[in-house]
Amino acid sequence: MAIYPLARGGDEKTFKGEIADTQCALNVHSLSQSHKEMIEMKPEVKTNADCARYCVKERGGRFVLQTPEKVYKLDAQVLAEQWAGLKVKVIGTLDPKTDIITVRSIESIPSNTSKPALPK
Repeated sequence: MAIYPLARGGDEKTFKGEIADTQCALNVHSLSQSHKEMIEMKPEVKTNADCARYCVKERGGRFVLQTPEKVYKLDAQVLAEQWAGLKVKVIGTLDPKTDIITVRSIESIPSNTSKPALPK
């Protein structure tokens, strides 16, 4: 994914969090705003990425950016699916009335290792 200067758009910002799903992030079937319950309940769901994809495909959820403070809706569902379950930076413009981010790009947040995580 290409990296662009942050000052490109008028209200463009960088948001950091995990690409999750509405079902877990908004406690539809979760008690902890996490994937924990679904991972324990479904043997085919082994990771956060598995859970987010399962909940979107099988439970009618949508991909979202889950931060410690807030859950943001994302307009770019196909792009978000590639990063499901990963910690990322989303660069885009937030509509404060709807909490929808119009996504320009999604980038991995490098872990403590020298190589960043890549989407599947």
